Order: sequence, then structure tokens, then C-alpha cells
Amino acid sequence: MKLKSRLIIAFLIMISMPMILISLAAGTIVRFQTSSINASYDVEAKTIQVITNPIQIFNRITRGIYNEIKLYSHNMPEKLSDPDYYEEMNNLLKTKHSFLVVRKDEEFIYVGDEKKLSVISGLLPEYGSGSTEVDGGIYLGGKNPFLVKVQDFVFTDGSKGTIYVITDLNVLMPQIKAVAIQSVISFIIILFLTASLLIFWIYRSIIKPLNVLRDATHHIKEGDLNYSVASYSNDEIGQLCDDFENMRLRLKKLIDDRIKYEEDIKELIGNISHDLKTPLTAIKGYSEGLIDGVADTKEKQEKYLKTIYMKANDMSTLVDELSFYTRIDCNTIPYTFTNISLAEYFEDCVEDLKLELEVKNIKVVYENFVAQNVKVVADAEQLKRVIHNIIGNSVKYMDKPEGVIKITINDSKEFVQVDITDNGMGIDEKDLPYIFDRFYRADASRNAEKGGTGLGLAIAKKIIEDHSGKIWANSKKHKGTTISFTLKKAL
Repeated sequence: MKLKSRLIIAFLIMISMPMILISLAAGTIVRFQTSSINASYDVEAKTIQVITNPIQIFNRITRGIYNEIKLYSHNMPEKLSDPDYYEEMNNLLKTKHSFLVVRKDEEFIYVGDEKKLSVISGLLPEYGSGSTEVDGGIYLGGKNPFLVKVQDFVFTDGSKGTIYVITDLNVLMPQIKAVAIQSVISFIIILFLTASLLIFWIYRSIIKPLNVLRDATHHIKEGDLNYSVASYSNDEIGQLCDDFENMRLRLKKLIDDRIKYEEDIKELIGNISHDLKTPLTAIKGYSEGLIDGVADTKEKQEKYLKTIYMKANDMSTLVDELSFYTRIDCNTIPYTFTNISLAEYFEDCVEDLKLELEVKNIKVVYENFVAQNVKVVADAEQLKRVIHNIIGNSVKYMDKPEGVIKITINDSKEFVQVDITDNGMGIDEKDLPYIFDRFYRADASRNAEKGGTGLGLAIAKKIIEDHSGKIWANSKKHKGTTISFTLKKAL
């Protein structure tokens, strides 16, 4: 999931989840407290009334007592003259946050709560000013609101009397208090849980991968390029982890290649020192022989001079090969690609090889199974270098009295395939994957006959790849080797 999508989902969850949970919690709390009100006060309270009209609930909780007083005022007025009855009713009203007041003419003969009465005594209606219905009441507003139910009656002595059932509206029912408190606590808990879940989700999806990247950066800074970074998602953070891992692998490869290159350079210097030492020693020895007069005949002198010339040529060839590889490895060799007639080019090449290898008792066999008019895109000079490097290796490792080198050309759709096969000593299976690596030599003896820089096949590989072709080898120990490469046909 993309990071943008996660942020959108987090935003929606942040809005919707608290609303849903708060609604569920509020509904549960109100239903529970409504049931408690019904049980505690013996009234049927609807949920909405508990929240929006608690005055009506207070009105209902005193309804039974008020109806009884009203009934006595019509049928048994003498009951309302009994002080014991006043006390009994007041005790019942106390449990309902209410109290009883009885007035006879202009004097209060019973007061259930003198402190509260002092607040509203001047606001109470006079005798005959009005009565309340069964479910009615007079609301006295102000700083200290009260709900007053009034019932007029006549004492047994003929005096005018009024009974007041007064409810203090400043005192909310415990259940309504509980609704408010529990709603606030639930709101806080829901917000906390929602925030915790979102923080945990964001931590896992964003912060945790960033911490992994930070640790990986620290390891790489300390030089530990083996510390791997795993991607846990397909979002932008996951892509960043993948890019970081690719960067680490590439950096590690560059450093490993650099270390390998430095090792190869050291090996090359050692190889060059050895390869140069052999012809230099020969040149020095034969030169001293000429100076000291050891070559005292014309024939010896000519032999010494020819040897010095050959050794100097070997050194020149070695230096040229090293110089050429340096240029080709840095991609500074300018290729001149042209459409070359394949048949004509290889026929000329084979003729030159026959003359050169005949003196070494090596036979050259040439077979071309491609049409005569086929042309390939190649640099003639560099292609010749490839052929000479491959055949030079075959000659170098030829161990048969009668050597055979066979050049075969076959058609391969958009390419032509050239196979150069010899019957030499072959290559060990363990060495075969590395023969195209620079500076690699299967022969470790470094004798004068089979020595070299180990660059011949590496140069051939680079040239063929620059020609958009491939090169590979097959070999069997003591039976021979086949080096194959492809060239692209001209359109």
C-alpha cells in the first residue's frame, strides 16, 4: 500500500473510529443509566429524556407522592393536618432530592429543608393562586432553580392550607452525573486507544523501516557492507529500502571489484616482472657473450643477434598487449565498423595462418557453412586480433606432435557462429569458467614457453562484446578446446 493511501486511511480512521466508538459507548452508558433510573425512581424514562429533559424526570419521581396528597385534599383533608404524615412524606421526598413545606394561612407550620426554603420563600404561590396538574409543576428559575408542585386544601378548623412539594434542580440525579462522567472518561479512553493504534500503525509502517535504514546507514558508514536491508512493504518506504539495498550491493560490488582490481594489478606486476625478466636475462646473456668474445665465429654471432632480436620482439609484444588492454578496458579504442564479406575475410585470414603455423607442424582446417554473400558488421583489425589471440593460445598449449586447428563457421539466424577448435592439452573443468577473466592463467608454472599476461582471451571477450556478440569455451582435458564466438550479420 502506498504511503499516500495509508495517510488517507489514517485520516479517515482518525475521524470515523472515535465517532463510532463514542456513539456505541454513549448509547451503552445511557441505556444502562436509564435502566438504573427506572429501577431507582420507579419511573419510565426514555433515553432522550435523560439527556435533554432531566426536569421531567424530577417531575415524575415526585408524582406518586403529589397524587396522594391531592387525593387526600379532596377526600380526607384531615389527613393533611397530621404532623406525623408531614414527617413521613418528607422522609420519602428526601430520597428524591425534594422536601415538603406546609403553610397555614400566612405561616409555615412545617418545613422539610429550612435552608433551601429561605431561598424561594418569597416566590411560592399564595393560596388560591393556582394548582398544578398531576404531572405538572411550577418552575422557579434563577440562580437556584426549583420545581414546585402546589396543592391547596382546608384544615379541619377551617383555616386555609397549602402543601408544597419542592424539588431542587441544582442537584442532578446520580445516574445523570454518572452519564456525564462515564461519557467523558469513555471519550478520553477512545481517543487514547485510537491515537495509540494509529501511532503503532505509523510506527510499524514508517518509523520502523526508517530506523532500519538508519542502522544500515550507520553500518555502511563504519564500513560494514554486508549489512542487508529487507523490504517489508511495497510503499514508498519499501521502495526506498529496495533502492538502499541495491545501492549497498552496487557499492559492495564496486569495492570488491576495486579490491580485486588492485589484487590483479599486483599479480600483473608480478607476471610482467617475470615475463620481462626471462627475455631480459637472455638478451643480457647473449650481449655479454658478444662483448666477451664467446661468439667467436660469424655463425655464433648471427645466432646470438637473432636471439636478442627475438627476445626484444617478445618484450615489445608484451608491452603492446598491456598497452592495448589498458585502452580497451577504458573504452578508448576507436572501432571502425564496416560490412565485411565473411567468406573473403576468413579465407585471407586462414591463408596467413597456414603459412605461420606450418613451420610449427600445426595443420589449419577451414570449413564455412554460411552463404558466400553473407556479410558481418565488424572492425577488421580488431576481429583479426581476436582470431590471433585465440589461435595464439591454442598454439601455446599445443602438446601433440601434429597439431590441428579447425575453424568452422555456421549460420545462427541473425548471427554467424565461429568455432576455433584445437587438439591441444585442454583446460581443467575448474579453470574453464575463468579463462576470459583478465590476468587469469590456467597454467601457473610461468615457464618461458607457456607464459603470458593472461590478457589474450580477456581482450578477445571485450572486443566480441563490443561487436554485440558472445564468446564462450568448451574443453576436455588432454583432448582439446573449442572457443566459439558470434558476429552480427549486416542488414
